[in-house]
Amino acid sequence: MAATVNYIEVKGVKIPLIFEEEKRLPIVSMQLVFKNAGTITDTPKTEGLAKISSKMMNEGTISLGSNGFATQLDQKAIQLGASVGTETFVIECSSLKDQFDEGTHLFSSLLKEPNITKKTLNKVKTDIIGTLSAKENDFDFVADNALKSILFEGTPLALPDLGTVASVKKIKLTEVQAFLKQHLILSNMIIVMGGDITLEEAKKKAVMLASNLEVGKATSVKHYPTSGAQKEKILKRETQQAYLYFGSPYNLTAADKENYKARVATYILGTGGFGSRLMEEVRVKKGLAYSAYARVSISKSSSYMTGYLQTKLESLGDAKATVKSVFEDFVEDGVTQDELDQTKKFLLGSEPLRVETLSQRLSRTFMEFYKGEELGHSEKELELIKNLKLSDLNDYIKKHKEILSLSYAVVTK
Repeated sequence: MAATVNYIEVKGVKIPLIFEEEKRLPIVSMQLVFKNAGTITDTPKTEGLAKISSKMMNEGTISLGSNGFATQLDQKAIQLGASVGTETFVIECSSLKDQFDEGTHLFSSLLKEPNITKKTLNKVKTDIIGTLSAKENDFDFVADNALKSILFEGTPLALPDLGTVASVKKIKLTEVQAFLKQHLILSNMIIVMGGDITLEEAKKKAVMLASNLEVGKATSVKHYPTSGAQKEKILKRETQQAYLYFGSPYNLTAADKENYKARVATYILGTGGFGSRLMEEVRVKKGLAYSAYARVSISKSSSYMTGYLQTKLESLGDAKATVKSVFEDFVEDGVTQDELDQTKKFLLGSEPLRVETLSQRLSRTFMEFYKGEELGHSEKELELIKNLKLSDLNDYIKKHKEILSLSYAVVTK
């Protein structure tokens, strides 16, 4: 059975409930998803605040404390935790069916009295600072952050999700409290639930949890343009390899009806592994890297293309020139009929693997709803891919010359 969109009403707010009943396993899961509550809400003065706030919600309740709360979860094999993405803040609970009442009870307690104390904040800060210190030698992490700082300069998307050591040290308890109060609200919430539970039972659980939250003020996600300034940032480190990250604008929106063409085109250019243009030129023909990859990221807040590879220090210039050449040839000449046919076979043939679990189906329905698409859009997109003509795809590729405005972030010796 496919996931459906239903609604509950709490405190006068109509809240979407994405639901699918699945009885093959005695498991139930629930997510509270808060829109416009991710790292996109950080500012230069509060870098890392969203991430810190989500980690604070993983520290249990005032009554039980972090260890006591974790013990309660472990004894019942209940998974309950918070995470944050670019645009959303998510709190998720999952358990065996016969423990879900206890799971939602603990979930409710977490919403009522989260362990937001100075002691907990200091613990979370210490953990994040430790992670940041460790990542100083993670050159993929370093290069990726550097590339985002170029592509989205002057916007929240340019800020590192974890913040910096300096910014994390400055975060105050009052800022965390204000963040949670402002963003964990009914007006921006979507509930996702599924498993061995009926719709009526799901609605009752959803209403019970939602009643712990304030109405708040609904907000929408702002879209930030990607810079096409073609900048380069070089970071010198003690490394035996050069890390080349590259990116460019891609002029699409999350609701663009031609997104399926971007999916096909990008698969051929750099997402498809062996057989993709980048892999063929960079690895197979020139032996410059073990792998090379490019993908398009399309969301409400941004739309851009990124890619990366690692190469020998002395091969960096050749690798960079090869990437540029592959992109230019791709836009100028388009793709071949054989490339299109092979891509269709993969995308259509692998579809069952993308919807075989309850989690995958709920996630797909959530994304369709979140982007404002009609339910079942993904299936219709596959039909469009199936019927896509070579001439239409190549016309589309030629229209997107903005992907040639490449910027680079390089970590080298």
